[in-house]
Amino acid sequence: MTAIKNTDIGNKIANTIRFLSADGVEKANSGHPGMPMGMADCAYVLWTNYLRFNPLKPDWIGRDRFVLSAGHGSMLLYSLLHLYGYDMTLDDLKSFRQWGSRTAGHPEYGEAPGIETTTGPLGQGFAMGIGMALAAKITATKFGETLFKSQRIFGIVSDGDLMEGVASEAASLAGHLELGNIVYIYDDNHISIEGSTNLAFSESVTKRFDAYGWQVIEIDGHNHAEIAHAIETGMAETQKPTLIKARTHIGFGAPNKVDTAGVHGSPLGADELKAAKENLGWPGDRTFYIPAEVSAFLQKRVKELQIDYDIWMKKFKTAKNESPDLFQQLNPIWIAGQIEKLGVDLNQSVPADSAATRKLSGAVMQKIADYLPMFIGGSADLAPSTNTYLKAFKSIQAGQYDGRNLHFGIREHAMGAILNGMTLYGGIIPFGATFMQFADYMRPAIRLAALMGIQAIYVFTHDSIFLGEDGPTHQPVEHLASLRVIPNVTVIRPADAAEVAGAWITALKNKTGPTALILTRQGVPTIKRFGAFNIEAVEKGAYIIDDSAATPDIILCASGSEVGLAVDVKQLVSAEGKSVRVVSMPSTELFLNQTVDYQKQIFPDNIPVVVIEAACMSGWGDIFRGPLLKLGIETFGKSAPAKILKEKFGFTPEIVTEKIKNWLLV
Repeated sequence: MTAIKNTDIGNKIANTIRFLSADGVEKANSGHPGMPMGMADCAYVLWTNYLRFNPLKPDWIGRDRFVLSAGHGSMLLYSLLHLYGYDMTLDDLKSFRQWGSRTAGHPEYGEAPGIETTTGPLGQGFAMGIGMALAAKITATKFGETLFKSQRIFGIVSDGDLMEGVASEAASLAGHLELGNIVYIYDDNHISIEGSTNLAFSESVTKRFDAYGWQVIEIDGHNHAEIAHAIETGMAETQKPTLIKARTHIGFGAPNKVDTAGVHGSPLGADELKAAKENLGWPGDRTFYIPAEVSAFLQKRVKELQIDYDIWMKKFKTAKNESPDLFQQLNPIWIAGQIEKLGVDLNQSVPADSAATRKLSGAVMQKIADYLPMFIGGSADLAPSTNTYLKAFKSIQAGQYDGRNLHFGIREHAMGAILNGMTLYGGIIPFGATFMQFADYMRPAIRLAALMGIQAIYVFTHDSIFLGEDGPTHQPVEHLASLRVIPNVTVIRPADAAEVAGAWITALKNKTGPTALILTRQGVPTIKRFGAFNIEAVEKGAYIIDDSAATPDIILCASGSEVGLAVDVKQLVSAEGKSVRVVSMPSTELFLNQTVDYQKQIFPDNIPVVVIEAACMSGWGDIFRGPLLKLGIETFGKSAPAKILKEKFGFTPEIVTEKIKNWLLV
C-alpha cells in the first residue's frame, strides 16, 4: 500500500471518519468496516470541499444529494452526518444496528435527517440517484437554472452495485439523457464477500461506462489531490454523467486484513482495530475519538455552507415573488387543492363508455396532466399499449427536460428505481407503466418504495389471461396476489370508467406509499349501480354495486373485469330464488383499512361469499372467515382469443352460476 502525503488536517478528518466507522461496527459486533475505511479519503474530500448541504435544513430543495449506494458501508454515512453537523449524535453511532436506533445496518430513509434514500439492495441507490438527477434537470428547466443548474447528485457505488442489472439499465438511460449532473465515485477495491472480484467480475468497467456515454476518470482513491481533481472534472462536465473509478484498499490501515474479504462484512476485532489505529498514527486505545481540531475545522465548513444556503434562499424568495403562480407548484397545499378540484371534475365528467380500463385510464391521465404540472412519467416502451402518453406535452430527451413524457426503454427495473429517485428529490408525482406481467422485473424497486413510504404510481395493464392470444408468458396469474402481499403497496383494480377515475384520485392522494393500478386490455362494460355513486367510494376499497331487497342469501365479490361478470351472475342466481348482493372490491388493502363496522356493513357475518377474480386466489381466505367459494385461476393461461379463454377457464355467467349452485347444495 503506497503512502500518500496528504495534508495533516485532511488525514486527520479522513482517519476520524475511518475509525468512527470501525468503532461503530466493533461495538455492535456486526457490520461492514472495510468499505468505510477504504472510502474515508474520498468521502472527506467530497463532503469538505464540494457537497452543498445545510445540516440545519436537511430537506432544502437546493441542496446536492449524496447517495450511499453501497449501503452496507452505512457507518460511513452515519459518521459523516455526525461530523458535519446533522442531527446524528455520538450515542447514535454507538447504538449501530441496535433495536430502536436510528443507525440501522443499512441506511433507512426517514430514520434520520441526511439519509436521502434507503439503500442496501445493491444497484438500487445507483439507479435512484439517476432518478434524482433527472428530477433535478426537470426542476432546473422549470424553475430556473439560476437556482438549480449547479445542483449535483453525488454517490459512492461499489463493485456489487455495478454487477447488478438494475445499475446497467439505469446507467444506459443516464448516458442517453446526458445527465451531466451525476458524479459517482466507484469504490474499486477488488474485493467482494467471496474473495477477489476476479472470481466473477473481470470486465473493463471503464470501457463499459464509456460505451454508455459516461465520462470515466481513474484515480488513486487515497490521494486527496487526485480525488479533488476528479470531482472537479466531473462537475465541469455538463453533458455526460461521471464515474470516478477510485482504486482503493478495503480496510485501509488494517495491517493484517487490508485487501481481504475478511474485512468486508465482519468487525476487525479488538487487536486488529488497535493495530490499524496505531498504523495510521491514531490513539490505539481511544474509541469514538474526534480530535478538537477536526471538530473546529468542520464547524467552519458548516458555517460556510450556511452562507451559501442563505444566498440561495434569497434568490429563491426573489424568484417566488416574481413568479408566484409558477412556484406554487412546489406547495403541497396547492397540490392537494388541485387534486380535490380534479376529483370534482371527474365526478361530473366520467364517461359512460364501455372500453378497456387501460383506455379509460389514458383519458383520465390527460385531465390529471392539466391539473397537476408535476405529473410526469412514462412507460417501458409501451405507451401505445398502456395508454400513458400525455398528448398535450413533449417527450423528455437529452438537453430537453421541459417535457412531461419519459421513455424508459425496455428497462422496467430501472424505471421503478428511477421513479423512487424522482419522488425522493421532491416536487414531482411520477408514474411508470408496463404490462402487469413485467411487474416482476420491478419488484425490488416497488418493495423499496413501500419500505420508504414514498409516492410512486404504477400503471400495470394487460392484467389477466383475457389479454388473449399473446399467451401465458404475457398473461398474469399470480401477480395480483404477489403485489398485494407487499406491505404498504396499495393495489387498485378498477371495474369501469368511474372506478378508474376513483383509482387515480386515490393514487394521487396517497403520499405514504406506492399505488399500483391494475388495468385491462380487453373492453369492460359500464357497471349499472343501484344508487348514487361518487368516485371516492373507491377509497373505501369495497362498496355495494347492486343489492337485494331482503337480507342477502349470498354475496358476490369481484374486482376489475369480473365485476361485470358478477352483475350478470346475480341475475341468474336471483332467478333461482336467492337474494344476492354484488360487491366491487377494487382494493383489498383499502378495504381492510376501514372500520370493522364498515366491513361488516358490506359483508355481514355468516353470509356466504363468492369471490370471482381471474387470478390466483391467495389471500382471499384471510379476508372472509365465513363460508367462502373462490373462483379464480390456479394454473397458467393459454394462447387463444379472450372469448374462448373465458369459456375454457370457467368465467362465463352460466358456468359461474352452476358452480355456485353446486356449492350451495353441499
